[in-house]
Amino acid sequence: MPRILVLHGPNLNSLGAREPERYGTTTLDQLHRSLAELAKELGCELETLQSNAEGVLIDALYGAVGRVDGVLLNPGGLTHTSVALRDAVAAVPVPVVEVHLTQPQAREPFRRTSLITEVAAGLVQGFGPDSYLLALRALASRVRK
Repeated sequence: MPRILVLHGPNLNSLGAREPERYGTTTLDQLHRSLAELAKELGCELETLQSNAEGVLIDALYGAVGRVDGVLLNPGGLTHTSVALRDAVAAVPVPVVEVHLTQPQAREPFRRTSLITEVAAGLVQGFGPDSYLLALRALASRVRK
C-alpha cells in the first residue's frame, strides 16, 4: 500500500481563520479529514505534518526516505525564499508534488517565483483545498506505476 507524506509549511496551521477571503474557511483538520477519506479510497496510507519551522520540514523530507513513496508539499511562504528546502526536495529520491491553495502567479510579484517547482515532480495550485485532493490523486497514480 503506497504511503504518502503531506507536509504543510508556515502559517498553514491557521487555515480557516487566516485571510478566509483568499484561503477559504476550511481548517487544516478538515483538510486532513478530506485527505484521509480520499487516501482510503485510493488505497494509500497518509501521514501529515505541519510546521512553521523550515528545518522541521527539511528534516521531515530526509526522514521520509525509505518510509514513504511520495510527498505532497505546500511550502507556504518558503516557496519563494528557501534554497535549503529546495535542495532537500531535489535530494530526496521520492517524488514531491508542490501544492498551493491559491495561484501564486496571480498574486503579489514576490510570490510569482517558486524555488521548489523546478525540482518537484509536479505542481497543483489555485483550486483551494481541492488542490491537495487533485495532487493526492496524481501522486498516488504516479507511485503505483
